[in-house]
Amino acid sequence: MKLIRYVPSVVWMGTIFYLSHQPADKSSETSLGVVDIALNIIPVPEAYEQEFHAFVRKSAHFFAYAFLAMLIYYAYRGKHRIFFTLMSSLLYAISDEIHQLFIPGRSAEVRDVLIDVCGATFGLLVVKLGIKILTRRD
Repeated sequence: MKLIRYVPSVVWMGTIFYLSHQPADKSSETSLGVVDIALNIIPVPEAYEQEFHAFVRKSAHFFAYAFLAMLIYYAYRGKHRIFFTLMSSLLYAISDEIHQLFIPGRSAEVRDVLIDVCGATFGLLVVKLGIKILTRRD
């Protein structure tokens, strides 16, 4: 059954939705926990901790959508696979930002959509490069 290939991407979209559905204070608490772990590994001067926190939050957007694009690319086997993957990622990013308008303390940001699409593009580049390396070995 070909639809089974879509399960990982749908589950990941659900994960993104769940994280986006958290009110701002809960979302901030979650990301601060990640930042605390990162600060134990990467020494960041105290004066730059707030910037580091913002970097971690935006990196989460980037890598979440890189992974989503990889999953969509795996699932979809039709024509214009790259275009389909990027458009699906873009539309989901837009819908995610609109969804956040209805969550207490959250907002929709065009910048986040751009970060998401850059992440999706990066994910596709990783997939295509990986395929090229793997097929070259054969």
